[in-house]
Amino acid sequence: MSCASPEAKQQEVKVNQAKKDSISLLYDPKAANMEIDAFMQNLHKRSGFNGNVLVAKKGKILYQNSFGWADYLLKDSLNLGSQFELASASKPLTGLAVMKLVEEGKLKLDQTVNDFYPDFPYPGITIKQLLSHRSGLPNYVYFSEDVYRAEKRDQKKGMSNQEAMNLLIQHHPNRYGAPDGRFHYNNSNYMVLGSIIEKVTGKDFAVYMKEAIFDPAGMKHTNVYSKAVYEKIPTKVIGHDRVWRRSVVQNYLDGPVGDKGIYSTVQDMFLLDLAIRDGRILKQETLDSAYVPRSDAKRSLFSYGYGWRTFNPPGNPMVYHTGWWHGFKSLYVRDLKNDVVIVLLTNMANGSLNNLDNLYKILEIPILRQNAYNASGEYVEASGSK
Repeated sequence: MSCASPEAKQQEVKVNQAKKDSISLLYDPKAANMEIDAFMQNLHKRSGFNGNVLVAKKGKILYQNSFGWADYLLKDSLNLGSQFELASASKPLTGLAVMKLVEEGKLKLDQTVNDFYPDFPYPGITIKQLLSHRSGLPNYVYFSEDVYRAEKRDQKKGMSNQEAMNLLIQHHPNRYGAPDGRFHYNNSNYMVLGSIIEKVTGKDFAVYMKEAIFDPAGMKHTNVYSKAVYEKIPTKVIGHDRVWRRSVVQNYLDGPVGDKGIYSTVQDMFLLDLAIRDGRILKQETLDSAYVPRSDAKRSLFSYGYGWRTFNPPGNPMVYHTGWWHGFKSLYVRDLKNDVVIVLLTNMANGSLNNLDNLYKILEIPILRQNAYNASGEYVEASGSK
């Protein structure tokens, strides 16, 4: 009888999983869904979509493609391996990392920020309030701009998470509301969670995310990039703000991570969906708790869980997240009933991702657009929707 070591067994599991991932990524462009292709060609030509797309159902890629430039000035074309800043679509990944620590007993949802940062000047804020945007914290993004301007700080050098925490501790800007008050979407919540992850694990956020999330999911082309670490973030995809002549210059706000700062590809985000569904990241009961709507929205199909925006039309739960940061926009959609995943990553911050009604219709899933529903939750057809 062979007595393979635990390390050898673990390596065998990794090899087998890598083979499965390779099979999952197989795609024949000749077999592409032509309706989706026609829709995306139209979105590119008429709505200015510039980026990458992947659509999959039941673990099979129906369509993937690249449209346009990675860097307009260099006339450098995008390809499927192009890494995009996920912007706020980083938050579900940070949420997964937090819930993994909870699952492992290294973190409790009822612990407060003060358990990790005793001098934090906003008492009573729990991990679950940060996860669900119910902390009442001020937004460090807006506050830090005032400090950097007043103190004439170097805006090219990235601010670390610890420096962002210190700004809140030292300057103590007014909070938006009481802990566990109303829902208020706010980058501070996930920047603080990123900082707590580092405290709990004793590891840099980028290192822990690779070990806990990226590697188990087979995400070989996903990284955390912070300007507090890199003088120039090592990506070939440049963010553009609505018009090509305006590329967005990264600054000190590209330093803090957790709320943003994860760079990935459409294929890696597809692999993440597979890993989540396979139970390689979290147990199902933990996932179910993350998908529970926890915002105080009334009479709405839309809410927020632990790291996920939620959309709950009758009998068809969906989780998703949007992102918008320094010339990048993103949309990551997971239909939990129909096993559909949609990944749209763009480096042109225009309104193209607002025109997706017909894509949802092609896929025969609910229309994911907040103003597509009235107060009673009934779908209202948009005039001229694309």
